[in-house]
Amino acid sequence: MISEVSFGGITIRGKRYEHDVVIFPSGKVIKRRKEISKRVHGTSHKLDREEIELYLSEEDFEVLVVGKGIYGALSLHDNAKEILVGKEVIELRTEEAARVFNEMRAKRKVLGIFHVTC
Repeated sequence: MISEVSFGGITIRGKRYEHDVVIFPSGKVIKRRKEISKRVHGTSHKLDREEIELYLSEEDFEVLVVGKGIYGALSLHDNAKEILVGKEVIELRTEEAARVFNEMRAKRKVLGIFHVTC
């Protein structure tokens, strides 16, 4: 599903996105709503509970794969981790996270959040 990751972009099913993305278990791709976390923390490099709740309300999942960016700048805020009890959470740099996401999605319901810059 994810065929390429580079600084500033990610290619999913042949389409290049030049912004952070969320990929749902159904395969639906949306632009990450990073303004939610930025409003709360002053940076979009923290995934806040409110942002995660938005994705949870769209589709259920078993595993959350977070692509932390090319250099690993994005992370889950502690308040987001609190609502992910019972879910497997994997946080890796985006290139490695994409590989893991591709491998897991055939077997499990995986939600992917991918930061495409730092």
